[in-house]
Amino acid sequence: MPGPLHGYRIVDLTAMISGPLATMILADQGADVIKVEHPDGGDHTRAAANRRNGFSASFLNNNRNKRSVALDLKRPAALAALLRLVATADVFIQNFRPGVAERMGLGEDAVRAVAPEIIYVSISGFGETGPYAQKPVYDPLIQAVSGLASVQAGSDTERPRLVRTILPDKLTGVTAAQAITAALLARARSGKGQHVRLSMLDAVVAFLWSSDMGSQTFVGETIPQQEAASFIDLIYDTATTPISAAVQTDREWQALARALDRPEWLDDPRFRTPALRQRHVNERLALTQDVLLTRPAEEWLPRLTREGVPCAPVLTRTAMLSNAQVVANGLVVETDHPAAGRLRQARPAARFSATPATIRHGGPALGADTEAVLGELGYSREEIESLRAREHAA
Repeated sequence: MPGPLHGYRIVDLTAMISGPLATMILADQGADVIKVEHPDGGDHTRAAANRRNGFSASFLNNNRNKRSVALDLKRPAALAALLRLVATADVFIQNFRPGVAERMGLGEDAVRAVAPEIIYVSISGFGETGPYAQKPVYDPLIQAVSGLASVQAGSDTERPRLVRTILPDKLTGVTAAQAITAALLARARSGKGQHVRLSMLDAVVAFLWSSDMGSQTFVGETIPQQEAASFIDLIYDTATTPISAAVQTDREWQALARALDRPEWLDDPRFRTPALRQRHVNERLALTQDVLLTRPAEEWLPRLTREGVPCAPVLTRTAMLSNAQVVANGLVVETDHPAAGRLRQARPAARFSATPATIRHGGPALGADTEAVLGELGYSREEIESLRAREHAA
């Protein structure tokens, strides 16, 4: 069976990570995603490091299951070809800086003129209005402005720290994919398309609020940030390799005290309730670390597990590949790419019982599908060659 989005067509003018990840999620779920790129180099991630046979890992890991069409959109004939393609699509998505799509002749009005009920999606960095709207954007800037770097530090009084992965980019991609699906569902009910606007800053602030903005929630109340979080990560050293263990409930706290053979902790007035344990979190975690250093991880993990303490090994990226849980869930799969060779990637995260998401093919070579897609639109071979010639001449 094809994926749940089989039959939907998405015209994708995004580049880098946030937009391409969003459309790859939809492509994995069966959508026909047509990635439109400039003939001179295409998506910037094509030139990234860590590459084989002309393909970078970054491009491959954000663009599988797509088709690539190379068009120089500064040329009227190429812009006309794109608009003809858009007329067959359900979704148009771009992540240009605000105002650029309009100057290119691809703003919402121009697109909706040929596809009245299309879902038009705009992804930006800081949003379309405000003093930062025209700033160039990279992931660390969003981490800085959103408060994420302060959250990562553990307190507003500590030096901010970046999350060591491009979380804002990737979170924006996941949020955009969900929003596009919601807009398609709304169109199926109403018959009308709409404009979905999403910024990286929007996505991260909304993401943080569910767990990290408690002290900003009650208007008129002020809670010192240093009391709202710990300076200590829940990563513990042992006599061998690190482990993670986390306890929240009274039952789990009692289980930890048993596993670590520290019954006196249960009578300590600092730790009698969840609220008190949170108030004295640094002391509690420091005591836990002191005990865990006395024995190897290979002894602690089974012992903690038997007592019912949530725990897990801390793995390197390479060790994760062979972890028993990862293998049991089939989280990492291998496929063959015609140019880049054997690839290892994460499978689509969501599993559908009746309409499975699949990896049908790897990321495409630049312009690999130009002739096929334009042919589907009714262009003759001569017209396609003429269009390519003008692009090459440019």
